[in-house]
Amino acid sequence: MNTNWKKVLGPGILFASTAIGVSHLVQSTQAGAQFGLSLLWAILLANILKFPFFEYGSRYASVKGASILKGYYELHKIWLYLYLLITFVSMFFVTAGVGVITYGFMEHLFSLNEITGINHFTLYLLFALSTAILWFGRFSTLDSLIKILAVILFITTVTVFITVCVGGPKGSDQLFPEWNQDMTAFLLPLMGWMPTALDLSAWNSIWTVERIHYSGYKPTLKETLREFNFGYWASATLAIFFMITGAFLIYGTGQKMPSKPAEVSEFVVSIYTRTAGEWIRYIISSASFSIMFSTFITVLDGYSRSISYSLSLLSTRELRPNQMYRPTLILLSIGGLLLLLSFLNAPNGLKGILNISTILSFLIAPVIAILNFRIVQKDILGSANAPGLFLRIVSYAGIIYLLAFSVYYLYGLLKGG
Repeated sequence: MNTNWKKVLGPGILFASTAIGVSHLVQSTQAGAQFGLSLLWAILLANILKFPFFEYGSRYASVKGASILKGYYELHKIWLYLYLLITFVSMFFVTAGVGVITYGFMEHLFSLNEITGINHFTLYLLFALSTAILWFGRFSTLDSLIKILAVILFITTVTVFITVCVGGPKGSDQLFPEWNQDMTAFLLPLMGWMPTALDLSAWNSIWTVERIHYSGYKPTLKETLREFNFGYWASATLAIFFMITGAFLIYGTGQKMPSKPAEVSEFVVSIYTRTAGEWIRYIISSASFSIMFSTFITVLDGYSRSISYSLSLLSTRELRPNQMYRPTLILLSIGGLLLLLSFLNAPNGLKGILNISTILSFLIAPVIAILNFRIVQKDILGSANAPGLFLRIVSYAGIIYLLAFSVYYLYGLLKGG
């Protein structure tokens, strides 16, 4: 059966555009630049073992015609309350973490702080513009543009990757250094947002439902999963490309990842320019900023929409699914901005906020994974729509992996390590 791509394409591409953000442009590149290919296994493991739990969001939405948040509620409303709790705990940190990198790419491209002479002017504009776009419902137009720029970034990244591989490593030929303490410290933040936070599985189910309503076309389960799989594995492939590119161009040369947001964006853009030439600077700067801008807007939209959906399910006043969307959006924007400003003025602020937000996402992940797996069992979706044996095996392995790393990290904290 052929997939009607024109009518189905959307949620999976939106997922990919969201994933190709901090975890890819920054963390995958940084992993390769600092540690060669020693953490390649971590990127592969995270993408493979998290896959089922993201897929289940699309699976549930396709079969039930509702967000997986409704599945949490029907399982027992205590689980939806738990989802709300962990969302409130993490959403300001994640918004600030994505926002600080987006701010860096925006300032690098437009230099608005320097032009206006106002400190952090670009940051204020970023939050105000993003909130306004979502408030007035213009995200669909922007999303169409982002998809085009995502294709440009994809083609450019693949081209640079091939060129880099042909040219070979510029620094050390020993791309698999011995394990050290710095790798251990970097591991959990890297895997926390690889390919992205597991919370996004709920967002993806919402986008799937919204796409059905918007297009007027109800795809089959196979069509929905094919579209999601395409977006998911495209983003996973790019994560590997970014890491290898960072390893071949930066590792062993003595260069280090900078600590200021605008310098981080220059570092990433320079990887392309030193390979393809200065002519590509504006193209890759624009595409990289656009992808980060898309990721940031999607984070604001995803949190606001999922909280609004949750409150409508729990409310005794029969709230509409999007009735609390705008109030939540304002709360999230103000809270994320204030948190980001407090970190920007602190030593190692960029590293601190990224580590906290990604580690929070990783510690939350086992709960989301277990809930998603329970919700798509055959007694809920029916045997014809439930995941097959292989996907169930990967799910069990994924839950063990997420729990094991979380326990390991918490054990280290208790020991003061």
